[in-house]
Amino acid sequence: MPTFEEHRSLLTGVAYRILGSVADAEDVVQETWLRWSGVDQEAVDDPKAYLVRVTSRLAIDRLRWAKSRRESYVGPWLPEPISTAPDGAERAELAESVELALLLVLETLSPLERAVFVLREAFDLPFSEIAEIIGRAEPATRQLARRARDHVRERRPRFDVDRDERRRITERFIDAAAGGDIDGLIKLFASEVTMVSDGGGKARAALRVITGVDNVSRWLVSINSPANIASFMASIGMAGISDLSFGVATMNNAPAMVISAGGRVITVASLLISDEKIDTIYLIANPEKISHLQPV
Repeated sequence: MPTFEEHRSLLTGVAYRILGSVADAEDVVQETWLRWSGVDQEAVDDPKAYLVRVTSRLAIDRLRWAKSRRESYVGPWLPEPISTAPDGAERAELAESVELALLLVLETLSPLERAVFVLREAFDLPFSEIAEIIGRAEPATRQLARRARDHVRERRPRFDVDRDERRRITERFIDAAAGGDIDGLIKLFASEVTMVSDGGGKARAALRVITGVDNVSRWLVSINSPANIASFMASIGMAGISDLSFGVATMNNAPAMVISAGGRVITVASLLISDEKIDTIYLIANPEKISHLQPV
């Protein structure tokens, strides 16, 4: 069905920004396709608007279910990373709307607030159309948008490092972490550096947020020991494989460390950087969240 395929990328983008999950977004888009295939398509005046409406409603319903599921998640929960080319076709504001820091702020919104924020701020849909999608009057929709926008503005981190500098710092971080260089890591970290690691109970990871230069640097160096590498690989069903490779890839519109082994990505680390120092490390090792990524 050419019309649906023409809009598939857009629909996936809408669903991913609302859900923060590649797998859930793909499920929602598949359900949208099933509904599209069951309607009289000739009677649909605006196929794009119809498909966005269906996708958004399905994503909102799925997010409500996902939020309750995440309450029992093992350890910290982080959004699934996606590969984004630095010179891709998306407009700059669309690329910014998938940054990990923003997706984490969106997690603190209600499902309706999040959907309204995404549809208005990332895709610039008119309020009349958004109101129809969420089943609210237009004044109420505008109020939701204003509340969501204020919430995001207050909580979204602001970083002043350009892409090239972020990449250079990420490369230095990789060299220090892979080489077990505690001093090198310490030089890169802000005094209140924080590390959030997501293993989802399916890969070895810290079950709490780690803070402080000494704690974060020592944890990163300790997991690089042969014994801990072997334990981690066993936890993800790759016992006996130790040919780790480290690289940099653009994930969620920012350079990220990608660790691969046995032809699979096993860890992604995204860094939030300010004043040329690493403020936060988001480390994602849950294999269900990174299985769609390609090794660097």
